[in-house]
Amino acid sequence: MFDLSVIGAGLPVLQRIDQLAPLLDDAHRAVIQAPPGTGKTTLVPPAVFNAVGGRVIVVAPRRVAVRAAAARLSALSGLPIGYAVRGASRPSKLVEFLTPGVLLRRLLHDPFLEGVSAVVLDEVHERGLDTDLVLGMLLELTELREDLALVAMSATIDASRFATLLGDAPILETPALTHPLDIRYQPISGRLAGKREFYAALARLAASHVGPHSVLVFVPGVREVNLVCSAIDAIPLHGRLSPAEQDAALSNDSPRVVVATNVAESSLTVPGVRVVIDSGLARVPRRDRARGMTGLLTSSIAQSSADQRAGRAGREGPGLVIRAYSAAEYAAFQPFSTPEILSADLTQAALFMHCWGSLELPLLDQPPATALADAEAALRELGALAPNLTDLGRQLAALPLEPRLGRALLATGDVATVALLSDQPSGDISRGHAPAQEVRRLSSLVSAGPRNPGLTTALAYPEWIGHRVGPDTYLLASGTRATCTDVHDEWIACAAVTRSATGGVIRAATALPFDDVLAVLSVSEEDSVLVEDGKIKGVRVRRVGAIPLSSTPVRLESGQVQQALANAVRSSGLGILRLSAGFTALRERLAFLHEHLGAPWPDVSDASLQDRVCQWLGTSLEIGAAALQPLLPRPEASRLAELAPERLQVPSGNTHRLHYDTGRPVCQVKLQECFGLDSSPEVCGVKVQFHLLSPAGRPLAVTDDLASFWSGPYAGVRADMRGRYPKHPWPEDPWTAPATARTKKRSR
Repeated sequence: MFDLSVIGAGLPVLQRIDQLAPLLDDAHRAVIQAPPGTGKTTLVPPAVFNAVGGRVIVVAPRRVAVRAAAARLSALSGLPIGYAVRGASRPSKLVEFLTPGVLLRRLLHDPFLEGVSAVVLDEVHERGLDTDLVLGMLLELTELREDLALVAMSATIDASRFATLLGDAPILETPALTHPLDIRYQPISGRLAGKREFYAALARLAASHVGPHSVLVFVPGVREVNLVCSAIDAIPLHGRLSPAEQDAALSNDSPRVVVATNVAESSLTVPGVRVVIDSGLARVPRRDRARGMTGLLTSSIAQSSADQRAGRAGREGPGLVIRAYSAAEYAAFQPFSTPEILSADLTQAALFMHCWGSLELPLLDQPPATALADAEAALRELGALAPNLTDLGRQLAALPLEPRLGRALLATGDVATVALLSDQPSGDISRGHAPAQEVRRLSSLVSAGPRNPGLTTALAYPEWIGHRVGPDTYLLASGTRATCTDVHDEWIACAAVTRSATGGVIRAATALPFDDVLAVLSVSEEDSVLVEDGKIKGVRVRRVGAIPLSSTPVRLESGQVQQALANAVRSSGLGILRLSAGFTALRERLAFLHEHLGAPWPDVSDASLQDRVCQWLGTSLEIGAAALQPLLPRPEASRLAELAPERLQVPSGNTHRLHYDTGRPVCQVKLQECFGLDSSPEVCGVKVQFHLLSPAGRPLAVTDDLASFWSGPYAGVRADMRGRYPKHPWPEDPWTAPATARTKKRSR
C-alpha cells in the first residue's frame, strides 16, 4: 500500500483523493478532471492501486513524461515504480507508466491484460491516435473483465463526453492551484511564417526574463528548439534527446532557460519555472489525401493547449506568462485540439484494429471512412491484408515501427537506415547517422543486412519515389510534384515530404539507382489519347507509378479511341471536346431552368455531365445538341420554348437570340427596335437584360429596367446620338414611339 499523505503532501488533489476508492468500488470507472499542477499524475495512480489492490498501468502520451512520472513517484514513495517506453523498460508489480504505443502492442500480445487490476489514461484531452485506440480497446476488454478498473484523467478534459463514453462514469473534480498568473500578450512578427527572426526574438525575450526563477519556452519542434538554443545559453527538452539529456533538463533547478516542444506541456514539471514564453505553435499530423502525403504541419495550438502551457508557470508559485501572439489570435484558436484520428494517416491504426479483431471500437470520434479506406489499401499493398490479416500483418504489428518501415526492415535487414527513418530525419538519408540506441534496439529484432539507403527508403515509401523533371522539381510516383534543393540525382527515394500551397516539399531524400526503382515499382503500359490542335493521337505510355518512362505513337482501334477519349475527358474535363453551338445554347437554357425552377430540369454542370458525355462519345471530338435530348424531362420538355425561349420578339417585329451564358437571359438589340417597349419582359421571373446598341452596332447601355432607362439615362444617350446619327429617330417619348426595324434600310 502507498502512503498517500506522504506522496500527496502539498498537492491539491490530495483533498479529494479519498473519494476515488468508493467511485471505483461502485462503477469500476471514473473520470478525473484536475487543473495543471494539482498532482493528479503523481497521486492518482497510487490511490488507484490502494483502491483496487493490484497492479496499475498508467498511460501517458510522451516518453519524457513517462520516465519523469515514474521517477517522481518512486522517489516520493520509496517503492519500485516501473515504466516502459520504446527501447527501454523497468517492470513493476505495483505501478507501471507506459506510452500508448507500448500498451497497444501489449494488448495485442495479451488481450486480457493478465495480472493488471486497473488502467489509468492520463492527458486524454490531447486526443492522440494511440490513446484513443487504447481507450477503445480497453472499453471492449472491460465487457469481458468486469474486475478491470478504468480511469481517464486530464487537466482540460471534456469531462461529460468522456464520462458518457465510459458508460456514464462518475466525474471527480479537484481544486485548482491558487498561484496567480500574470498573462501578457506580446505579439512578435513572423510567428506563423516560422521565420528565423521570430525565434531570435523569442530567444532574446527569454534571456531577458531569467532572474531568480527559470524560464520555459514552448516552440513547435526540434528545429525550433535548436534555433533558440543556438541564440542564447539554453537547455533543450524534446523527445529525441537521450534519457540522460532529458534528465539533465528536468533535474537542474538553478535559474535557466529551458526550450521545449509540447513534451513539457503536461504530465511533468520542469523545476524552478515561474516564467513561460509561448510561441503558440505546435507540430500536428496531417494527411493530405489528394497528394498522398502525410506529415507534421506547424500550426497554431488550441486554447486548451495554451492554457496547459500557461499552467506550467504557476506550479510552484505566482507566475508570468508571455504569449508571442495577440489576445485576438488566442480568441480565434479552436477550443480543443483536433483529434489525430480525424486528421492523421490511419495505416498503423487500421493494422492494430485488424489485429484486435474489431474495426468498430467504441471511440469518442470514429475515423473518417475515406481515411480508413486509404489505410486498408496501403495495408493490402504492403501485404498485411489479403483481404484478411496475413502473417506478415501480424509481424508488422508486433514490430515497434510504423508498418511501412517494418516492411522495409523485414525485406532488407537494413537496420541503420530504418533506425534513421524512424527518428524523423531531415536531410540526405545517405549522409545521415542513425542513433546508436535505435540501431541496437532494431538489431535485436532482425539480423542486420547491408545498408542500402535508397532501396530501403523506397520500400518504405514507394509512392515517394521521385524522378527529376526540372532543376529542383521531382515528379513522385503518387503523381505529386515536389521541390528538393538538397539532392539532384535523376531518381530519388524520399523519406519526408510535406505539403505546401503549390505542391510538395521534399525534406529528406537520397539517390536511388534505376535498377532499385524497378525492384520496388512495376512497369505498366497504357494506351491513351492526346488531343493536340483538335486532332486525336494515340500513344502508348510506359510508367512506374505516375511517372512516365516513355511514350510511342500507336494506332488505336475505334473501341480503344472511344475508351481513351472517355479517360481523357474524365481526367481533363469537357474542355478538350468540340461542343457545337447548339449543344452550348441548349445546355445554357437547361442550366438556367435548373437554377430557377429546380427539378425536374436537370443539372448540366461539367461534373454532372462528364459520365454521360463519356457514354455519348464515339471516335470524334464533336458533341452536338442531340446528346442533351435524353436529359429533357417529360412532359415538361414541350414547355422548354415557353419557359426559356431561344429568341425574343421586340416591337420592331424582329426576333433576337436570347443568351443564357451569364445565368440570366440577355438580348443584344439596336435601341431603335425597342421603342414602344415600356418595360423589360421576364423569363421565369427574371428580367431580360438588354444590351442596347447604336445604329452602327456599338454598345450604348445595359439595362434590365427599360422603364427607368427611358425616363432617365435615355435623355443623355439621345442628346449624344442625335448628332451622330441624324437619319435615325430619337423621339422624346420612346416608350410610345413606333419601333424602327433594323432591316428597314436593307429592305429598300
